[in-house]
Amino acid sequence: MSTTRTPDVDAIVIGAGFGGIYMLHKLRNELGLTVKALEKGGGVGGTWYFNRYPGAKSDTEGFVYRYSFDKDLLREWDWTTRYLDQPDVLAYLEHVVERYDLARDILLDTEVTEAAFDEGTDLWTVTTADGRRLTSRYLVNSLGLLAKTNIPDIPGRDTFAGALVHTNAWPHDLDLTGKRVGVIGTGSTGTQFIVAAAKLASHLTVFQRSPQYCVPSGNGPVERADVERIKENFDAIWEQVRNSVVAFGFEESGIEAMSVSEEERNRVFQENWDKGNGFRFMFGTFSDIATNPEANAAAAAFIRSKISEIVEDPETARKLTPTDIYAKRPLCNEGYYETYNRDNVELVSIKENPIQQITPAGVRTADGVEHAVDVLVLATGFDAVDGNYRAMDLRGRGGRHIDEHWADGPTSYLGVSKAGFPNMFMILGPNGPFTNLPPSIEAQVDFIGELIRTAERDGVRTVEPTQVAEDAWTATCEEIANMTLFPQAQSWIFGANIPGKKNAVMFYMAGHGAYRQKLGEVADRGYEGFELSREAETAGV
Repeated sequence: MSTTRTPDVDAIVIGAGFGGIYMLHKLRNELGLTVKALEKGGGVGGTWYFNRYPGAKSDTEGFVYRYSFDKDLLREWDWTTRYLDQPDVLAYLEHVVERYDLARDILLDTEVTEAAFDEGTDLWTVTTADGRRLTSRYLVNSLGLLAKTNIPDIPGRDTFAGALVHTNAWPHDLDLTGKRVGVIGTGSTGTQFIVAAAKLASHLTVFQRSPQYCVPSGNGPVERADVERIKENFDAIWEQVRNSVVAFGFEESGIEAMSVSEEERNRVFQENWDKGNGFRFMFGTFSDIATNPEANAAAAAFIRSKISEIVEDPETARKLTPTDIYAKRPLCNEGYYETYNRDNVELVSIKENPIQQITPAGVRTADGVEHAVDVLVLATGFDAVDGNYRAMDLRGRGGRHIDEHWADGPTSYLGVSKAGFPNMFMILGPNGPFTNLPPSIEAQVDFIGELIRTAERDGVRTVEPTQVAEDAWTATCEEIANMTLFPQAQSWIFGANIPGKKNAVMFYMAGHGAYRQKLGEVADRGYEGFELSREAETAGV
């Protein structure tokens, strides 16, 4: 077996969003490795580069939708609204790239089509869409949790004469002002878009498959004094975030919903409705909304009562009212239900009245009506978590494609590594934590960075989780998910939004604090669950 190891670089990072940017900084600036980050977009930012649709914003409060690894950066970077709009997040990430001089090692407009591990050299070879090849010892995939576009196969899609766009690829020059707009989809993206587009379009037709439980966001300007107060308290804030469940910057409730009177329950629900934020309403009101059917039903009933209060037309209110369990990703917006009181907004329930086909002029539904639109927007979400991995020709030991490993659904060890793929790491891989993402990204990048630092220091040739460790982690994630009500909802969280995709557990749902504790335990035990093969040993697990 050849022992030649002369890679082009020590590490390749695929993607330059929140994860890829911090990983590049960690490996190059802190560990001193040679690194290239490959980014398919024309700029950095990942999700925040591609998603420029009207209304695009983070629904995590801005003071915790950022990195915490640099205290000076925390103190210096300002914000003026409670939530950050897409341009704000993108500007922040561009600033971070400039601050740490990362751009010189980021190749933009560089889409990776193949990545293969060579067992003879223990090197990864990465191939780009334009035919370039690059070799490295380490490969870190920061491909994006919500990045692989889901475009539904609707008959007649290619015949549409107007502008057909997906929210994940919003054209820079598309202006909706005065246009007739149709939108398919009412998830997190769809609801954001609907609120914004209704104010621009002459007419907005919403094609809704599933009615949503949506709460107010409470967005608005932030006083300068509040910004300064938060900056002074960042140490305590981040300590709370790191030990919390969802890492959204609020104290999660420890009170069970049914342990208080109905009057008190409704008071708490109203208080949190007024404060705003979807995760706060699910996790900050009571401790068991996501686990106890009775508590869940109470929260759902409260939101349903708000819909009937807010929406003026009874038939529209009926269509907007969900009847299923309140167990999808929690949503929040500025005036979502109020938007349907506008004269220029029309709601079509495609569960009751399915889309038959897209025509040159618009969308024809089963009742024979052709809904004329100039712009048709697909807010149809993503093939989440594993979609971008499967889209790539990704091969580990023995040339086995990732699809072979994931025939029964995507799995990993700790959300960061995969048996059969030595020296390959994932940021937000399958069965990582279900949380506000930047804190989880930081936890994973720090873990991966320290594992690589250990490997470099100890002359380790390959780092790879054992199948036993991966299977145990998968079982843990399934066990925890089944303690919650989330599996009972048809949701992208389990892949239910993709036709033919096997329903699978794709998140660790015990919370951010528990996840960080697990990573710490694995590291303290000499990276338990990983096989570390040294230079003198035969490569292999």
